[in-house]
Amino acid sequence: MAGVPPDYFSKNGQLWGNPLYNWDILEQRGYTWWIKRFQQMFDLFDCVRIDHFLGFESAWHVPAGERTAARGMWGKGPGKHFFNSLHGVLEQRPIIAEDLGVITPEVEALRDHCGYPGMKILQFAFDSGPTNPYLPHNHVKNCVVYTGTHDNDTTLGWFNALSPDKQRMVLEYLGTDGQKIVTDMVRVALMSVSNTVIIPFQDLLSLPTEARMNIPGTATGNWSWRFSWDMVPRNLRTSLADMLEFYGRKRPVSS
Repeated sequence: MAGVPPDYFSKNGQLWGNPLYNWDILEQRGYTWWIKRFQQMFDLFDCVRIDHFLGFESAWHVPAGERTAARGMWGKGPGKHFFNSLHGVLEQRPIIAEDLGVITPEVEALRDHCGYPGMKILQFAFDSGPTNPYLPHNHVKNCVVYTGTHDNDTTLGWFNALSPDKQRMVLEYLGTDGQKIVTDMVRVALMSVSNTVIIPFQDLLSLPTEARMNIPGTATGNWSWRFSWDMVPRNLRTSLADMLEFYGRKRPVSS
């Protein structure tokens, strides 16, 4: 079965329950199924993010019958051969590689071979000192910065759950008193050298943990959050537009 080993998202890993792909058969068929899948995605969306990008380099194989993903073994994926075939049909399309979790040099090499931007999650930036790759001063241009993803708590919920020492570390790095911690995190994301920034709507609204989208490794209660217009502050449009313009991220409106 497919899944991922224990990591910072889940102490027992994530057991997804679906069978793994038979890459030998898919290769024999010219990866047609996967190529059509990407073509359909690009018919619907301007940009596609490949979740679990590392699975194309190596996938975590969990024996049938296991209740968690803690026990398993790595099996090789199709790697460059698949993406070379994909690019031969689709040429260069805007694709983001979700390179989170157990990332090896081989996964990084595959991402760079494809030219895909990886992801930098600010909520992961404050646990291992100044060399942490998620800290804004370590970002590169070819990456996508998030305050958090669908698998993270909201930024307000994340900050409130930190220990006092960790909270002080975050506040010191941001140079703030924490009164508007979510706005400060959004601001530092926009300040990054990265080409692209994605902010979850919950963070634009400064919502607490109750608005969290998903808890990895759980099967119920996820993907149920919905917004209503009374959650949206009247000044959000103006304040966000000001920040986008200040940090050079405001695009001209096409006529």
